[in-house]
Amino acid sequence: MTRKSLRIAQVAPLWTRIPPMTYGGIELLMQLLTDDLVARGHDVTLFASADCVTTAKLHPVCDDNLTELITRGEAYMFEYYASSTMGEVLRRAADFDVIHYHLSSAWLPLAATVATPGLFTLHTSPHFDDEFVMRRWPQVAVCGISRCQMYAAGMKLGREFPIVYNGCDFDAYEPRYEPGEYLAFLGRLSRDKNPLDAIHIARAVEMPIVLAGQPQNASEQAYFREHIEPLIDGDHVRWIGPVNHKQKSDFLGRAAALLFPIQWDEPFGLVMIEAMACGTPVIARRRGSVEEVVESGITGFHSPAIDGMAELVSPTLALDRRAVREHAVSRFGYRQMVDEYLALYYSMINP
Repeated sequence: MTRKSLRIAQVAPLWTRIPPMTYGGIELLMQLLTDDLVARGHDVTLFASADCVTTAKLHPVCDDNLTELITRGEAYMFEYYASSTMGEVLRRAADFDVIHYHLSSAWLPLAATVATPGLFTLHTSPHFDDEFVMRRWPQVAVCGISRCQMYAAGMKLGREFPIVYNGCDFDAYEPRYEPGEYLAFLGRLSRDKNPLDAIHIARAVEMPIVLAGQPQNASEQAYFREHIEPLIDGDHVRWIGPVNHKQKSDFLGRAAALLFPIQWDEPFGLVMIEAMACGTPVIARRRGSVEEVVESGITGFHSPAIDGMAELVSPTLALDRRAVREHAVSRFGYRQMVDEYLALYYSMINP
């Protein structure tokens, strides 16, 4: 049976333009979701900054994304802009069949004040404050991006949260199936992402490593200056800074493997499937969503401890890079993500 087309609002977090120029995982996913919903015949309105590019109807909340505004000294605090976004969304709530929020659940109580069904996708790990508002306002639907992310909150709240894995446009990445040239690290240069141990792993197996990404705040800049910058020699350890999409595809495709030595419970880790899209296997620390994303022995390997990652390099380099990509395509294609979000929208409208 053909379902009716929906009027859908997508609410962006405003930090980065859609699509992102370099860093911006949520914004990249929002582009894939929003544009595919439009392609399927749905009437989609994107609440975001005016510098976004979308096939949906763009409802601009501010002229430029917050990263640009803050960098130029023209904005200081995120809350003013998120609150304004919610005000504009709620003022137009009756125009939509469903509203999909990609903001923090701090704004979930406001979504409970209107009749239009709302869905919050949590892109971060829920903490006590998230649990408070989800307990207080259970009528607003909440979705996670991995089982590990939502497990503890589900147990505390006695509630089962739907999970929709992040998706990837595999056609946008050019795979390489010949052996790679170096180990790769891609992400924020922070303690949580742990480029320092990525360098140590590369040294242990006597392979060069190339780092891509940059520090995102003052704390990360201090970490970079103290721990990472002194190790960059332009030969065994190279740093190429932030990369755009084309550069990222080339960088990951030329890598022998992606190192993912995280020091926190990452809710998903989009870079892992971006590497797989290029045919590049992943060596990860087994925390957060890693076990859900990396299929051990097929798309990479994972270790419970950082100290065990170096010994995984050799078996990882022996994996079939074509099989790495094919397996990832079967699990994380973005159209599957859109299918699952649409199923949630219809279930909210017709419970």
